[in-house]
Amino acid sequence: MGPKAKKSGRKKKKITKAERLKQLQEEEERRQKEEEEARVKHEKEEMERLEIQRIEKEKWHQLEAKDLERRHEELEELYLLEGCFPEAEKLKRGTRLLAQWKHYIQCDGSPDPSISPEINTFISLWKEETNETLEEVIAKGKLVLNLIEKLKLILLETPPYDLEDKNIKQYQGSILELQELLHLKFNIATEILLRQASTLADLDSGNMEKVIQDENVTLYMWANLKKNPRYRSVRFSETQTGFEIPRILATSDIALRLLHTHYDHVTPLRPVPASLQERTATVTDFVKEEVKNEEAAISKELQEEGKQRENESNSVHEEETKFEEQGDSEVQMGVGQEESEATKGELEMKLLSETVLSAQLLLIENANEKPCFFEDNEVDLCQFTTLGGVYHLDILELPPQCKPMKGWMIVEILKEGLRKYIYPPETTEDVETENAFPPIEVTLEVQENVIFFEDPVVARWDGEGKHWQTDGISNVSYKSEERLLTFSLETFGPVTLIQDTHINMPFQSWELRPLDVNKVLLTVTTVFTEIQIQIKENLCMLASIKLNNKKHSSILEGKWMTPISFICALKEAGLNIFPSGYSHFYVVINYKDPLVELKAYRQLALLSSAFAFGWSKWNTVCNSKKVIVKLMEHLTEEPIQKPNWTLLMFSGDRAQRLKINENSETFSEALKEETEFHSTLYHMVEDFASKKAMEKIRSASCQFIDSVCYMLLSTRLLSYS
Repeated sequence: MGPKAKKSGRKKKKITKAERLKQLQEEEERRQKEEEEARVKHEKEEMERLEIQRIEKEKWHQLEAKDLERRHEELEELYLLEGCFPEAEKLKRGTRLLAQWKHYIQCDGSPDPSISPEINTFISLWKEETNETLEEVIAKGKLVLNLIEKLKLILLETPPYDLEDKNIKQYQGSILELQELLHLKFNIATEILLRQASTLADLDSGNMEKVIQDENVTLYMWANLKKNPRYRSVRFSETQTGFEIPRILATSDIALRLLHTHYDHVTPLRPVPASLQERTATVTDFVKEEVKNEEAAISKELQEEGKQRENESNSVHEEETKFEEQGDSEVQMGVGQEESEATKGELEMKLLSETVLSAQLLLIENANEKPCFFEDNEVDLCQFTTLGGVYHLDILELPPQCKPMKGWMIVEILKEGLRKYIYPPETTEDVETENAFPPIEVTLEVQENVIFFEDPVVARWDGEGKHWQTDGISNVSYKSEERLLTFSLETFGPVTLIQDTHINMPFQSWELRPLDVNKVLLTVTTVFTEIQIQIKENLCMLASIKLNNKKHSSILEGKWMTPISFICALKEAGLNIFPSGYSHFYVVINYKDPLVELKAYRQLALLSSAFAFGWSKWNTVCNSKKVIVKLMEHLTEEPIQKPNWTLLMFSGDRAQRLKINENSETFSEALKEETEFHSTLYHMVEDFASKKAMEKIRSASCQFIDSVCYMLLSTRLLSYS
């Protein structure tokens, strides 16, 4: 093919102007057609969407109307079911009275600490006793600690509306007197021991050493009889506990005492907040007033009813004998009295129900402001907790020693008794070097029944300011395996270890599942630990603790206690999962309306015998007026391997199941298909629960429901997870 043919092959066909216009016109028509189709499709879809929305709205309104229609009936039934709370309170009152009676008939010589004359007589008689040895004081101390514990429990277990100001002052006054007297007795007994230090000297060192151990107290005593300047390291036999003392103490007439009380009688008692007293006083006054008004109304009603019956009786039985009339009136009086008693009983339960509700609400109330302002180095006891008791560290002047003389032991008794050695001395003019009074190194054994999730912080007691503070302490080191704590102290005095109160808050998750009839297992998982608590009837028990996914043994395991005693025991062991009214200042919480939270806990407790409940991530997403938990029917003792959870949302007056599940990508309040609204959780689960489950719920004991509710109110899982 030649070049000419090649060229013509490459030549393109030229488009005319008319063809170009036609092409554009076709394109424009096609675009308009597509737009029109899209518009029609969009309109159709929008109409369908609006129709679906209308149907949904209509369905929603129908469900709301249905819910509203049966609300009164459902709330009435809930009120009857929640009668278990005042019923449980009546039983608790009975138990408190029974405890007093049991103590009375026991006649074991120990006083009833709640009765002022008895406890005052006990204190006076013990003050008169002299020359008691340390062993005798420790033995008597068991009774004293028991009395203090009883008084503290009375203050904690008696509902606020049953506590009067004078009683609070009386009980707290008795606690302080017993605490002070017990410590005074330790000092007197220490002086008696130190007077005979020379007769108890160790053959090797020539100094006196004594260790007394008990379940409540450990006492270490060392008396410097030899005054050897090279003897600087004091270690108590078979322990790592001891001191590194400076030369000036090694050459002085001194004794070192470490009294480790496994309890804390140094931290001041927390006053009952005035607002609480005012609130409960208002409730109490309201209750008394209501009772008076209702009783007056009842008696008036009965009088009128009596008159009416009398008139009817006269008109119908005019011709009957006097004897018969008398018989009739007696029957009527009997019926009237029975009705009066029944109505009065109903009223009492109604009022008790209201006061119990008020007291429960107080448990989950957040304080409006922090209790007070704290200085630098001062320990805020709302933010930190003292753990493992108090170490009373004292340098004492050695009293004059006993001397044998002609078969007698002669001893000079100092009028002022046991004297503390001031270190460092207030005047140091005679001493040339500044380093003559260095800090004293102390090594302590940390109580093994207490869990520290982080290295403990050492705090010392400021006797003037009456608070714990963290200055004057240096070179702190902690060996967690051996539980040994070493630090240096500028001056001796009471020392304690502190831990962040809220170290386990907020919780990571929780679960409440039935185990048996009137028995449940509550599992709370935190950053550091997993705590399992069993609840049955009116008792709680620590089932297990896991630290770093490994089982940890505790002396509390297997011990059944009343809920309040149990909570105190867990706190003292360092396992605090119980927020206070001030905790929201120190922890980021998922705030919930207190009334909604309270209603949720009460109703979860009602259903806990047949349903398992658990933490849901959506609880933090919904607003403060709603709570979301996951639930499923649970009738076996063993955990279900593949749990089929459903989500429920509750706003205090409406319960509904949600369409979303725990793994959904976005949150939606859409109702689960073929489910309805209800005013209570009880009626919501009634829609899908088995017959057996509902029977279990209805037959649950009031004390069990009350205990579960109390534990939920104390842990505040819906706000602190």
